[in-house]
Amino acid sequence: MLRIHSQFVTSASGNFLQQVRDALGRRVPATLHDEGAQRAAVALVVTAGADPALLFVKRRERTGDPWSGHAAFPGGYRSTADQDLLATAERETEEETGLALATVGQRLGRLDDVYPRSIMLPKVIVTPCVFAVEAQLPVTPSNEIERALWLPLDQLRAPENRQSLALETPLGRREFESIRIASLTIWGLTERVLAQFIELIGGGQALA
Repeated sequence: MLRIHSQFVTSASGNFLQQVRDALGRRVPATLHDEGAQRAAVALVVTAGADPALLFVKRRERTGDPWSGHAAFPGGYRSTADQDLLATAERETEEETGLALATVGQRLGRLDDVYPRSIMLPKVIVTPCVFAVEAQLPVTPSNEIERALWLPLDQLRAPENRQSLALETPLGRREFESIRIASLTIWGLTERVLAQFIELIGGGQALA
C-alpha cells in the first residue's frame, strides 16, 4: 500500500513524481529467480521539487567486501524479519543513512531485478525499489558508509558526466559505462539501476 505524505504530491512539483509513479505502474518489472542466489534490495530515493535529486552512498573500504569503496544506492541483503523487499530497502536505508523511509517516504514502485555480471561477485539478485521524499532530508552515514549525499538528477543524466571506465579484472581488461560526479564514480550494478530509472523518466528529456 502506498503511503502518501505531506504536501509534496499535491504541489506543482508533484507532477514529476506522478509521472514516475504512473510510469512504474504501467510496466511489469522483470523478476529474476535463482535458487542459489541471495535476495537483496536497494532504495532509489528521489526528492520532490523543481530539481529532483537522488540519494547515494559511498561504501567504506572493507576487507572481504566485494563492493568495498563503491558508490551505490543504500541497500543490502534481505533479512528473514523483512516482510518483503520494499521493507528490506527501507530498513537498510535507515541503517546506512538514518533516513527512515517507512515514515518520511512514499513507495512509488520497483524496477527490474538486476544480477552481478561478474562470476567473481557473490550470487545475489537485487531488487531496486523507488521511493520519494519531500526534500533533500538530512542523512547521517553509518560506520559502513563513508559518505551519504544527494546528487542532482539533471547532473546524473548529463552526457558530459558519462565516461568509459577501464578496469583490470582477473578475466582481463574490461570497460564499463560510468558516471563521474561529486568525486564519485557510479558504475556496475548501480549504474545499471540508474540507467533503468533514467530511461523510465525519458532519458535526456526535460523534467515536467
